[in-house]
Amino acid sequence: MPFVFNFGGFSGGFQQPGAGSTTPPPQRRPRKARKPIGNAFTRTLINLAVTAVFGLVYFYAELPALNFHAEDFYVFVFLLCAVYCVSAVLTSGFQSEGVKGYVGFVKKQCVVPFFVFLALIAAIALGSISSWVVLRAGAYSKLLPIETGDFTADIEEISYDQIPMLDADSAARLGSRKLGELSDMVSQFEILPSYNQINYQGRPVRVTSLAYGDLIKWFTNRSAGLPAYIVIDMVTQEAEVVRLEDGMKYTTAEHFGRNLYRHLRFNYPTYMFDEPVFEIDESGTPYWVCSRLVKTIGLFGGTDVQGAVLVNAITGESQYYEEVPSWVDRVYSSDIIMEQYDYYGQYHNGFLNSMFGQRDVTLTTDGWNYIAIDDDVYMYTGVTSVTSDQSNIGFILSNQRTKETHFYPVAGATESSAMESAQSQVQQMRYKATFPLLLNIADQPTYFMALKGDDGLVKMYAMVNVEQYQIVETGQTLAACESNYRQALAHSGIIAAGEATVSGGETRTQDGVIAEIRTSVIDGNTHFYVRLKDSLGFLDFNAAEVPRAVLLDVGDHIWYDFTLEGAQFPENGIVPATGFRFEGETQEAAS
Repeated sequence: MPFVFNFGGFSGGFQQPGAGSTTPPPQRRPRKARKPIGNAFTRTLINLAVTAVFGLVYFYAELPALNFHAEDFYVFVFLLCAVYCVSAVLTSGFQSEGVKGYVGFVKKQCVVPFFVFLALIAAIALGSISSWVVLRAGAYSKLLPIETGDFTADIEEISYDQIPMLDADSAARLGSRKLGELSDMVSQFEILPSYNQINYQGRPVRVTSLAYGDLIKWFTNRSAGLPAYIVIDMVTQEAEVVRLEDGMKYTTAEHFGRNLYRHLRFNYPTYMFDEPVFEIDESGTPYWVCSRLVKTIGLFGGTDVQGAVLVNAITGESQYYEEVPSWVDRVYSSDIIMEQYDYYGQYHNGFLNSMFGQRDVTLTTDGWNYIAIDDDVYMYTGVTSVTSDQSNIGFILSNQRTKETHFYPVAGATESSAMESAQSQVQQMRYKATFPLLLNIADQPTYFMALKGDDGLVKMYAMVNVEQYQIVETGQTLAACESNYRQALAHSGIIAAGEATVSGGETRTQDGVIAEIRTSVIDGNTHFYVRLKDSLGFLDFNAAEVPRAVLLDVGDHIWYDFTLEGAQFPENGIVPATGFRFEGETQEAAS
């Protein structure tokens, strides 16, 4: 008997020809009817209870602000409406097919959440339109009041003990090394990565809190709290672990009710907050500075700061300040300041100009740094034209406590160009430059930066003239770097020869026994590099300035003079020496 393949499928079966009957489709089983739970009132109570439980759990976990200006508030309410509707479907025994059936049910049985949902959609639409930058470009451009300043008049030359020479990465390395020296802490705690720069007792420092090593270590240590915080002096590069009599119990590393974010939300349910910042007051008490965010344009636009809540990290006591105390250094974050300046730079001549004509359209550069001025911390960033990224047209300095901002029209190199120029001076060392800090050196806007090795530690310093960035000088110390830079300015005719001498710093005298002497010729001058016993660094005697340096020999006991940078004599590197005398020799004979 012949067979033919059944190409209707891939089952591999055969059928006899002539069998014209077709298999009837399988019958669908009738749905099992679901019975509603109780009466309408009971079902409503159950639906409300389920929604309330979900809302409490979600609020505790996600901490949305109960504020119409907060986007997470709308997500929260949408979820509550959805949970109520789903619960209503389940408790009513409702059965239907397709989307239309469920939509119809929601319209009849979930009237309140349905209209709440529609109202929120309308609010989001209207709020977004009222906040649209195309329609409100003028309002966006006025978020940051800006005054034009005079660099040489406004920015004074600061002393060595005010120049921060550490970036956040170097500070983190010093902090980790310091914590590693403390056997009672290193096994239980780690360090929060946010090293915030503040002014503490007149000096620029970076501070951060400890954190629990893991959940088990939190459980075993939470009763006492975090026992210390870390302070790193940005001038002397000293790290200190400050131990507390009572531990910090309210931090971002805590859990449950003592978690800082939850503590804030439960005490200020309608406030929107920026990321909390760890600071210490002048007596060393740790606080969290929690800036209050507000929307000033429409419903969702024009993010700004209106005061801050200060939370005592030890006791959890909190207070909202419209105007924060003067010891607080950071209320406005760098991101907010730069965003507001970019609005000004793009839209102060209108939205259409920002897209087509682009007359006087400017933007901030890609980085920023901080400097202490009059007991406040100022954020610095460059300003460049939107049509060119090769040079800056100026820069801004903005007070992070008050948002007072000045624009200084100084045309010159971008920060990235200055960093490349500094690195090219020591390209054989393959050092990497940190983001520059803007200083006033001899009334010249000057980029100052540290040069770091592969180990992340600072090896040298560099100064680059902003307006003429081909003028680049480096030095093993800040004094040597400034001295070389001033001499380069004098050789270029930018400053007078009399201004080439470094006047800052305090002269000190110390003694020691010479263990090693090396020589080198730099710019036609012979330098004698002297290492003393029990020292890692070298003294630099320039024979042009200290001709008697040729008399030095290994084993000599000398008293040497040097210019103090910061609070102590550096233990490594190269330190310029200004003079010396032998044992038993008078000061008059040495001179």
